[in-house]
Amino acid sequence: MKKYLVEFIGTFFLVFTVGMAVRNGSVLAPVAIGSALMVMIFAGGHVSGGHFNPAVTLGVWLRGKCETKDVVPYWLAQLAAGAVAALLVVALVGKPLLGAATHEVGPSLVAEFLFTFALVWVVLNVATAKGTANNSFYGLAIGFTVLTGAVAVGGVSGGAFNPAVGLGVVIMGLEKLSQLAIYLGADLLGGAVAALAYKATHEAGE
Repeated sequence: MKKYLVEFIGTFFLVFTVGMAVRNGSVLAPVAIGSALMVMIFAGGHVSGGHFNPAVTLGVWLRGKCETKDVVPYWLAQLAAGAVAALLVVALVGKPLLGAATHEVGPSLVAEFLFTFALVWVVLNVATAKGTANNSFYGLAIGFTVLTGAVAVGGVSGGAFNPAVGLGVVIMGLEKLSQLAIYLGADLLGGAVAALAYKATHEAGE
């Protein structure tokens, strides 16, 4: 239960930061979002692994570093946290008056897949690999991957790279409901392919 609570807390603050930073129109929103993820990973990584993202949980499970019994509870905690954070954002600042953003499907799919792949690839290499065990930089590396993706393709797809964030931004009214399918499909696929790439480039046990 402790692991699931940590996953809820970390995901909550990530999604809450996404919502408040975007709704406030801050030019530093990508920095705030990447930093929120970073500090929550440093705070909770030693308890739950600091996934805070169903795509990361999928990738870590496929890599063999997450027990099967934890996958669904992690997903439930992450998605619940995303929904609760989103509802709080709406309660505090309301939904955007101009309505949800619009993104083209093809470019959005590609952007979400690529940067979710990058995110999970980084997680697996800095937080689960034998060669980087007990390092002190893993949270920074993971947070900066999200920051990089948000700056690079946020305008293309909304820059979720995380189904829990995707659920949250839809509830907040920042993205259309149709975009949630992209956040689910492309992000989970990106996480799965990253795990396969990791296993293809590392020997068993590494």
